[in-house]
Amino acid sequence: MSTFEFNKFAAAILLAGIIAMVSSFIAEELIKPTKLAQPAYVIAGVEAHPAAGGAAAPPAAELEPIGPLLAKANAAEGANVAKQCAACHTFDKGGPNRVGPNLFGVIGSVHGHVEGFAFSKVMEGMHDKKWDYEALNKFLANPKAYAPGTKMTFAGLRKAEQRADVIVFLRSKMDSPPPLP
Repeated sequence: MSTFEFNKFAAAILLAGIIAMVSSFIAEELIKPTKLAQPAYVIAGVEAHPAAGGAAAPPAAELEPIGPLLAKANAAEGANVAKQCAACHTFDKGGPNRVGPNLFGVIGSVHGHVEGFAFSKVMEGMHDKKWDYEALNKFLANPKAYAPGTKMTFAGLRKAEQRADVIVFLRSKMDSPPPLP
């Protein structure tokens, strides 16, 4: 290929790029797209990022009480749902901490209850609160809303029945579980 042919080829590529760029500018001026305040389609398990202006996410809707659902909850179903938690947590007595703490005996214990685990500052600050059924319900629904600044990256369980099943499963992982409400 001669130098002249190479220059023609390079000019054609460059011209195509310039035309594409100018077309993009013209199309944007003609169409005037508007940015959405929130995603049009929400994907479960994916956390939405705040807008460029630094606006916080809207407050979560009030959760229904979990107590009535616990009577019908199924620990075996909770174990199935909790499989997604097993990547970071263990549930057996004396089990090791992983990325998250061991959750054996969590119900009735205080926040940040596992000795030797490096909890986030927010969890350490909640050390005077106990993990009762409602606290677990709120945390499992949306960990970041319950404890802003938590290290837990899980987006939460949207279905109340799944949260009830997981809570009953956690209750089954105790030496002496507290009574259901």
